[in-house]
Amino acid sequence: MKAYDRAYFERWYRHPEDRVSTRDSLDRKVRMALSVTEFLIGRQIRSVLDVGCGEAPWQPVLKRLRPEAYYVGVDSSDYAIERFGKSRNIVHGTLGKLSTLGFDRGIDLIVCADVLQYVDTRNVERGLRTIRRLVGGVAYIEAFTTEDAMEGDHADWHERTAAEYRRLFRRARLTQCGPYCFANADELNATTFELLSA
Repeated sequence: MKAYDRAYFERWYRHPEDRVSTRDSLDRKVRMALSVTEFLIGRQIRSVLDVGCGEAPWQPVLKRLRPEAYYVGVDSSDYAIERFGKSRNIVHGTLGKLSTLGFDRGIDLIVCADVLQYVDTRNVERGLRTIRRLVGGVAYIEAFTTEDAMEGDHADWHERTAAEYRRLFRRARLTQCGPYCFANADELNATTFELLSA
């Protein structure tokens, strides 16, 4: 069984040869997700749910950019929760069991970054349906496909084409509204109408 322990995060998030992102690239990613969300909801975000957050690297960036926003992370890694659970507000859970964690609807920004390719299709479908129900603004969901030249951890990787991901998002009734950004189609239509009418 794959272990999301300290060694895993040291290798893929901090080792100079193997890390999959840098502080600068993470900062740009968070700023983009914030910008798309705040454009669509017409105000600064107040709430963020980060599914499969790992060590919750988004939390310090969001804290700096939007100090008043409430952040909660969800992850299955005992290591991440033991080390960062209190300081970064991480609770134990998975994408597939997101519906059992008791979150309220209307979350401004839901993050699910670098997760889908490690989750079986049944649990991806469950998780996406729950994200659609909970999101009040934008869901930032990275979906890496067989067509992408992906570097990094390929252990327990679920190969899916771009067409397969498009079907999964359509079935969940999530509409793309920017790079890796999706919204509940009903919420998006209402919000867009309000913005255009203002």
